[in-house]
Amino acid sequence: MPELLTPSPTTSPEGAGPARAPHGAPPERTVRAALAALAAAQKTSSGAPAYSRFVNRRLGRWLAAVAWVLRATPNQVTAVSALCTFAGIALLALLPAGPTVAVLVPLLLVVGYALDSADGQLARLGGGGSPAGEWLDHVVDATKIAVLHLAVGVAWIRSPEDRGGLVAVPFAYQVVATVAFFAIVLTEQLRRAEAARRGEAKLTRPRTGVLYSLAVVPTDYGLLCLAFALLAWPLGFTVVYLALAAANTLYLAAALPKWWRELSAAPRDGAPVAARSAEPAS
Repeated sequence: MPELLTPSPTTSPEGAGPARAPHGAPPERTVRAALAALAAAQKTSSGAPAYSRFVNRRLGRWLAAVAWVLRATPNQVTAVSALCTFAGIALLALLPAGPTVAVLVPLLLVVGYALDSADGQLARLGGGGSPAGEWLDHVVDATKIAVLHLAVGVAWIRSPEDRGGLVAVPFAYQVVATVAFFAIVLTEQLRRAEAARRGEAKLTRPRTGVLYSLAVVPTDYGLLCLAFALLAWPLGFTVVYLALAAANTLYLAAALPKWWRELSAAPRDGAPVAARSAEPAS
């Protein structure tokens, strides 16, 4: 989940520009050349939560480099990301919690999330993504955010004795996560449109440091993925999941008014339309 000051969804294209070699041509089909090109064209780390900033983006860079050598397309990487993610969600919903599930679920989710970063970076190695590719990426992300918490809810309903009256929490968490994702994507698009209207080449973001990344890490989707390693310890997972749900709810409650005020302050196009004179009744 992106930061409060500057929404920047995990689905946004990676990189500050086409990840090309200095002479302007695509990099050689080697992991080293691809990594060098990507390292020189990373998007800003400002505002990114700690796991996404320090772990997931780097994993995605390596996976993008490997995919470049294998001549995979960004959409193929997106498809593999979806396969890993939804396989992990299916295991979470269908199998009883235990050591095996506690290993497979977070592993699949972490790999899926890293590939979600890799598809955008791979697109930049080839000179840029496409509207269809960005659409596919957003749809996959929107779906996984919605169904992940549904899977937790199904698992808790299947064994309610471990949670008591808390079985409604995953469904409330799903509402928070879905609204946050939509609001972040929409706010980002409106900011870009406003920047383009003002003639700005790119959207300027406030700079944030490492301390901010650590402060907002409870909103990080990657941290949620890691939390499923506690599935073999029901009490521990429940406590961590409840804490993440509370943190994300507070984040959204603070972010929505802030984004509304920011967008309300943006100047509107055109002058106010003068009131028309009343026409005589026919």
